[in-house]
Amino acid sequence: MRFDVLIKGGEVLDPGANQRGRLDVGIVGDRIAAVDRDLPADDVGELVDAAGQVVTPGLVDLHTHAYWGCSYWGVEADPIAARTGVTTWLDVGTAGAYNFPGFREWIAGPSRARIYALLNISCIGLTGPTYELANLDYADVPLAETIVNANRDLILGIKARIDRNTTRGTGIAPLERARELADRVGLPLMVHIGAAPPELREIVALMKPGDILTHCFTGADNRVVDAERNLLPYVKELWERGLVMDIGHGTGSFSFDTAEAMLAHGMPPDVISSDIHQMSVQGPMFDLPTTMAKFLALGMSLDDVVERATSRAARAMNRPELGTLRVGGPADVALFRLREGSFTFYDVAMAPRQGKVQLDNTLTIARGRKLERRPERPLHPWAAIPERQRSAGARP
Repeated sequence: MRFDVLIKGGEVLDPGANQRGRLDVGIVGDRIAAVDRDLPADDVGELVDAAGQVVTPGLVDLHTHAYWGCSYWGVEADPIAARTGVTTWLDVGTAGAYNFPGFREWIAGPSRARIYALLNISCIGLTGPTYELANLDYADVPLAETIVNANRDLILGIKARIDRNTTRGTGIAPLERARELADRVGLPLMVHIGAAPPELREIVALMKPGDILTHCFTGADNRVVDAERNLLPYVKELWERGLVMDIGHGTGSFSFDTAEAMLAHGMPPDVISSDIHQMSVQGPMFDLPTTMAKFLALGMSLDDVVERATSRAARAMNRPELGTLRVGGPADVALFRLREGSFTFYDVAMAPRQGKVQLDNTLTIARGRKLERRPERPLHPWAAIPERQRSAGARP
């Protein structure tokens, strides 16, 4: 059999297909053609030597902001994908009804990496840093429903940021409208939590199984653990019924203390995502592989961490064909070297934890083609991270 690309000699780690071992991966066109031992290399367009490396499905990042140039937050996906192994990006609410056509035309359309979206319940999206739900006139359910129905190939759900900065006095009403919209279009709802009000109990009361609670390991006052570090019972009940718990690290939404409490109770997150944007890419988040390495430092296994950044994330998006290397599926592949040493990782409050492994991406293949590494655009002039986070320095 002729392969356009043959990745040979690596350690394949594909939790979604329950596959692990010294295996070769053959690609024809934009599909995985074979995963097996000792695939023949006598008729190959490009041979990739993966010896000493881990070969995973392309990473699936469930929480990103990729609307570059039309948002306070957005980064450019492809240059970052090429150096991180993230081949599927879910942009979560950067675009609303008014500016989604531009997102489709200028961002998702030309991208080599796969980019899907959650539509913001606010029709202005995340044009500014926050406040998009301070005016309820922007939470236009009929308009948003029209946009979703015209773009169901890209829009996989609804997004609402529900915290005191975003809502600014409108209370729980924006989330009620987001719930109405999600139900009308039959798609899941992702809710961002952080600082109250509204209170967490009010928020989760409007969520359903299959919805996504992002920033679930926040250290802010809407955190999911109580003073005794136990998971709040009303969150636990919904989680057990199918709520998806997503990390969404960012610059303000990940606490080692909360993560350690949850892991101590045998409750790891369902999905590990980055919340990558103009600020968080500067640190202490840096990128999705670094976020994954933080959970290795907290004691999770490599298999479990990879699963939460590949197949579990894909299932939360209702795109189970992604995040795995099954034969016949999309040829999205990432190669990593496991760099061993002594590394200091930080949460958003700059609390340090020591780790022994960092994940360094060496190659990203999206839709069967290598993503070439190229310079990233300069950050926007307003993209300043909090002073305390600048001490994180460079990526570990």
